[in-house]
Amino acid sequence: DLLWRVHGCFLPHTYPYHNTSLSIWNPGHQPDTDIVVRRGHLLRLESSATFRSLTIQSGGKHIKVPDGSKNITLRTHYILMEDGGALHIGAPKCRYRSHATIALVGRSDNKAFPEVPGLGRKFIGVKSGGTLELHGTQRVSWSLLTRSVPASGLATGDYVNQRNFSRGINLRVVDQDTAAVLLSERYDTHEYYNDSRRLTQLLRSLPAGRIVALAVGDSAIKSLLQETKSAIEEKLGSSLVRDLKYRYMQDTPWTDCKCITGLVFMLLCEVSLARRNFTTVDGVSFSVTAYSEWKNGEHHPVLYPQPPGFAISGFEVDAVDQVVLNLQDEVQNTWKPGDQIVVASTDYSMHQAEEFTLLPCPHCTSRQVRIKGKPQYNHVGEIIDGVDMRAEVALLSRNILIYGEMEDSCYGNNMCRFYSHDTYGGHIEIFGNFSSVHLSHIELKNMGQQGENGRYPLHFHICGDVDQRGGYQEPTYVDGLSIHHSFSRCLTIHATNGLLVKDTVGYDTLGHCFFLEDGIEQRNTFYHNLGLLTRPGTLLPTDRNETLCISIKDKVYKGYTPSPSTECKAVSTFWIANPNNNLISNAAAGSQDAGIWFVFHSSSTGDSHGLVPDTKAELTPLGIFYNNRVHSNFKAGLFIDKRVKTTNASVADPREYLCLDNSARFRPHQNADPSRPRVAAVIDNLISFKNNDLGAWIRGGDIIIQNSGFADNGVGLSFASDGTYPKDEGSSQEVKQSLFVGESQNRGTNAGQNKYWGLGGPDGKMRTLPRNRTFPIRGFQIYDGPVRLTQSTFRQFIPTPERYTSAVGFNLKNNWQLTPRNNLSQLSFHSTVGLQTFFGRPGQWFEENDLDGDKNSIFHDVDGSVTGYRDTYVGRADNYVIQHPGCVNVSRWNGVICSGRYSQVYVQTQGSAGLSLSISRDEYPNAPLVLRGINSQTGLSQQYQPILMMSKSYTLHWSGAAPRETVLSLINFDKNDWVLVGLCYPSDATFQIMADINDRQSNTFHDITDYGTVSSLAELEKRPMERKYFFDQETGLLWLYLLARNGRDGHSYCSVKGCERVKVIVTTSSKQTCNCTAKAYPKYSKTPSAVVPMPTLYKQPCQDCGAKQVCNAAFRMMSIHDARRKPRLLTFPLSLTLLPLPLTTESLAFWGFRGGSSPPSWVSVRVGKGGDVLGLQERYLPLGLEAYGCKPPVAGNRKDLELLKKATGR
Repeated sequence: DLLWRVHGCFLPHTYPYHNTSLSIWNPGHQPDTDIVVRRGHLLRLESSATFRSLTIQSGGKHIKVPDGSKNITLRTHYILMEDGGALHIGAPKCRYRSHATIALVGRSDNKAFPEVPGLGRKFIGVKSGGTLELHGTQRVSWSLLTRSVPASGLATGDYVNQRNFSRGINLRVVDQDTAAVLLSERYDTHEYYNDSRRLTQLLRSLPAGRIVALAVGDSAIKSLLQETKSAIEEKLGSSLVRDLKYRYMQDTPWTDCKCITGLVFMLLCEVSLARRNFTTVDGVSFSVTAYSEWKNGEHHPVLYPQPPGFAISGFEVDAVDQVVLNLQDEVQNTWKPGDQIVVASTDYSMHQAEEFTLLPCPHCTSRQVRIKGKPQYNHVGEIIDGVDMRAEVALLSRNILIYGEMEDSCYGNNMCRFYSHDTYGGHIEIFGNFSSVHLSHIELKNMGQQGENGRYPLHFHICGDVDQRGGYQEPTYVDGLSIHHSFSRCLTIHATNGLLVKDTVGYDTLGHCFFLEDGIEQRNTFYHNLGLLTRPGTLLPTDRNETLCISIKDKVYKGYTPSPSTECKAVSTFWIANPNNNLISNAAAGSQDAGIWFVFHSSSTGDSHGLVPDTKAELTPLGIFYNNRVHSNFKAGLFIDKRVKTTNASVADPREYLCLDNSARFRPHQNADPSRPRVAAVIDNLISFKNNDLGAWIRGGDIIIQNSGFADNGVGLSFASDGTYPKDEGSSQEVKQSLFVGESQNRGTNAGQNKYWGLGGPDGKMRTLPRNRTFPIRGFQIYDGPVRLTQSTFRQFIPTPERYTSAVGFNLKNNWQLTPRNNLSQLSFHSTVGLQTFFGRPGQWFEENDLDGDKNSIFHDVDGSVTGYRDTYVGRADNYVIQHPGCVNVSRWNGVICSGRYSQVYVQTQGSAGLSLSISRDEYPNAPLVLRGINSQTGLSQQYQPILMMSKSYTLHWSGAAPRETVLSLINFDKNDWVLVGLCYPSDATFQIMADINDRQSNTFHDITDYGTVSSLAELEKRPMERKYFFDQETGLLWLYLLARNGRDGHSYCSVKGCERVKVIVTTSSKQTCNCTAKAYPKYSKTPSAVVPMPTLYKQPCQDCGAKQVCNAAFRMMSIHDARRKPRLLTFPLSLTLLPLPLTTESLAFWGFRGGSSPPSWVSVRVGKGGDVLGLQERYLPLGLEAYGCKPPVAGNRKDLELLKKATGR
């Protein structure tokens, strides 16, 4: 073994450090020597060394024991543990305290150093029987901001001003409370006595405490009055002003910088600078700088005959090197000056993540750190509008560093056509049957090899079960790692089960970051990990962006060009290839495409191909998903959909192996057995914000989202069902106890690759925007269904002249079906919601708004919490097949509210191409619903999916010759629901009509019954329960009833016996267009009427509506007087018990919670100043009570830790 150890640890005798036969080893630098440590070699490395390679085998041990302060570096091409060999640096109970560095060296094109079979070059490898134990100093891996950090570090922004030839005295007045520059002025005291008087008047009028900066620009003395000098001396305490002379007479430069009663005076000439530091009322430190300089150079022949040059004066107000980050966790003891950290973006662009170096901060509390420089972007540290948007802050530095030595630029076959930098880093690979692997608190930098498959920063390669199931007494784990600036993923779990990955940071990598590879990885647990800045890579189609997708074609069938939108563009921070894995308290804080993506493999892929012919991933229940955060992703925060292609490219399917495929339908069942009961997939406590396109997109059945928050996404949440006929009949999707915010007070920063900036939000101010300035933002998007949205709250969906913004909306340009069983109930809409729902209008994004799904958009307002009318349906205003005279039109929604019963008829045709279907309700014959079908217009089969009001009659017409075969399926019909339909055919048509029931699970048909004829429509109407039809040759209409004879179960599309259908087969010699409208009406016209009367408008507040975790009660008004400023009006929820504390001498108001149940984690405060309208402010207030000498509250049970124990069994 080779071991590193911290001196002075006390460990059980079983630890290798206690082996008395350890030999001190100081091999020195042997860059051309291959070192092999074999059985009997028990070595303790105590100094830096260089080898060509290091192999530890056959029970050899390598031990490194520094003295507690000695730093050791090992440079080598590779380190390999095999056949009982072991490498130790520290131990879980005896952590390494000094700095240990392993540098992996070498180039990919070095022919003098051959590749190691199965491992390549530049690696640490653990083969069968090998041990790798690396344990650095335990440190807080990442935390959250608890106070927002504005761009520049100052809420008012920094200030920089420089002028050439600015004669006289230049002045800046700065607000001592906010660092805002209040006045910028120049007084030409060289030329004008009046300017000197104005300066005197200003100085005497300024209130005590103001910051004043003065700088001489060129000459200032000629007309400077004695009273002005006296005012400067009296108010600012300057003694040098009395000796101020014309610049040419001053032999030496001079400066004065004093602070008297809070005022600062800086008077500068020639080369001079003055700087003073201050602190805002919010505790933010800043500096004010003034400078004046004479620049030598060409002189002006008229103004300045001598000496040559010109004057420069300027001012700066900034927080450079003074910004303090306030964090949720106590980090002061483990985050040290010189450490590197990264602060995540809290905007749409992941590129607003910023790296900083920590500076000494003796005045910081245990939860504060000071950073070098200043931030370029805003980073939120608050819970805003009820959604936790606090930025993640990660520590990148560790005291054990493993890194790849890199070249200055890309070279060789390392994807140099796509990357200018070297991407051939180091890698660590763990193989199956290893003896022991535990890694904690180490740093991996410049790791991974972009041009090589399987060469990742950390790779568990076909290890099988690595917990107790695999015989490991101490289950394998990865804890507290920092993996950053990587070139191919962060952590890969490949055909490995039961691995625990916790408190690990993956930052700035190419390709999927936390990666499950072959679709058979199960029972792995990701706990409290952070991934951010996940960039596109080249390895798999799913890693690639559009450019890479169409450029890399070596594995597609010859001549084929990939489609980026359907085959690629899926790079994700967490790529989860099997649902039976656990994600608890993780953060995906910025990816090119998705934060967390669940993808489904139909069979094992890659090196695991054939091991599991059928993974049943789509049927496998979801593991634990709790308290995860997804934000700043371009495509989606959470994505549950699609599978990967599991066959090689061929002429039949030219797409590349492992590209995205759109055929997956997640439908979890017990034991992945579709014959057993369904198991709902529960997404609990998801936070999703600032995702450019979708907060979450989820396809499948029996999926529940609860206790979640969505804010500032292009679309907050969209479900997609299992298809026209769900494979998992009766499944549904539900959202409950969740919050949707359209445009929050997090306005973002107009920089950092954010593309769009425009007006928005309740305050109408400028802000960053998703997708486009005109993109119609929606909170909850209805695509098909069935979905249930209940007990949820909507805030701040305000349309603008440029875009429609609605709380509930629909999928844009939708040609798919929608079910009327999309049920909305117990919803709360804040006063800042301008559009509760919106059905679109022709124009940008909606185009003509005339696809089949657009026209059939509808949802059920179960309790009236959306419309005020209980048990009503809301649909498109121009869709008359769903209306009656009592419906209420809401023009701003482009919608209509109607009572009634509604179901779907699937109309499937064979034998005619390019047909449109026109459906007229007999009560509104002049307003037909025209559908083009969901299939290709060139195909001979087509499907139309209209939603119809029950107990009404309709006629169906074609845009061409009638189809040879038409099947009408009753979808979402309850027992005894019916419609009467007349299908248009040529007068010479003859028919074969039958009814049957289709069992879609077994694809069998039963209860097949032929239809008989009757002589009139009146006779047919008397016998609706019988299988009869009437053909009116005069009008060409074939009349028959569609009536459900069986009941449905739950959310099933079809009846308990199967899908009830009617099949019509026609024989005709006619090729004429079958549109019978002119003959059918007015013969069959009817007077419009309501089957179900409209309810009365319910005007009382909705009871028990909205998410319980959102305070939305009435407000108590209180006025608080500030001695220095105008009164401010504060309002608090009545439901909160607040205790006002006495005002301090600085006139600050403090509020605390008194008695009763525990207070909420956030409180809303409305603040108005002067004539301003009250604006909502919500600030998370973490109570670090121990900092004030108080005992911290007793910690309650933490659900995340309970779930971690459940997931891992320990």
